[in-house]
Amino acid sequence: MRFSIWPDLDEPWPELRALVAHADLTGWDTVYVEDHFITHSAPESPLLEATGTLAALAAATERISLGTLVLSVTYRHPAVIANWAATVDQLSAGRLVLGLGAGWEEHEHAAYGLRLGSPGERVDRFVEGLAVVQGLLTQPRTTVEGRFFQVRDAACEPKPHQDHVPILVGAKGPRMLGVVAEHADRWNMWGSPAQVADKAAVLDAHCERIGRDPRSIERSTQSMVCVTDDPGRAQAFLEEHGTSGRAAIAGSAAEVAERIAAYAEVGVDEYILLTSDLGRGAQRLEALDALGAALVATQS
Repeated sequence: MRFSIWPDLDEPWPELRALVAHADLTGWDTVYVEDHFITHSAPESPLLEATGTLAALAAATERISLGTLVLSVTYRHPAVIANWAATVDQLSAGRLVLGLGAGWEEHEHAAYGLRLGSPGERVDRFVEGLAVVQGLLTQPRTTVEGRFFQVRDAACEPKPHQDHVPILVGAKGPRMLGVVAEHADRWNMWGSPAQVADKAAVLDAHCERIGRDPRSIERSTQSMVCVTDDPGRAQAFLEEHGTSGRAAIAGSAAEVAERIAAYAEVGVDEYILLTSDLGRGAQRLEALDALGAALVATQS
């Protein structure tokens, strides 16, 4: 199993850059960034934009892969996404993981006057957007005459540095899992090992229906994490996040690593660590190093 990080974009750029540079030097596989413009709890709070941040990180790192988790096709035309992706893949010498999603954040769409639409409409729009992105990244010219997007004899040059930029799709609904089976290289969802296993069975069934090997799709997940030697703090963290419906892990570095290792047993290829509850500055780097060492130990 690979191990990656997912920092928040609500911190100052120098701090974010230092964190990712440290992860680059210490063996973490990928850094992922979210695609939001407004924080949930404080809309006035600063929040760095995903595509600009990832381009800057491409120049500030040497080894670590760079991923979006995930770009919404409701925020940017897919032709814009494709041209951005090709450029960042060139800038990073082939380190981009292009994560895409159908969109879900209602208050953000309302604030910016962007149409979100019904769940069915979102999936339809997403499938069209994928056709535009994949065509532009791989074909000399692309034409898509859809309901939501129309591109005609469109070019995207230069092409990415990689022969094939991995397309990651975030999904958990039955229809979107079908889209993953048909179009994606990687699949991501939040959840506990049991929740991931449940949705993976649906994905596998979609793959079998269309004649695709289910294991040709890499699987990734993430959860809230607190590294602490204080049992009381760990329990409070689990209780706090248990009410939100999002998976959470808390305990010493060794205990957290052991629980993360359980994801490998349900076929997860990559675990993505949220760094938001690891503190800041030197404290965060120490926690990251301690957890990294513990995770390596689980692999041996």
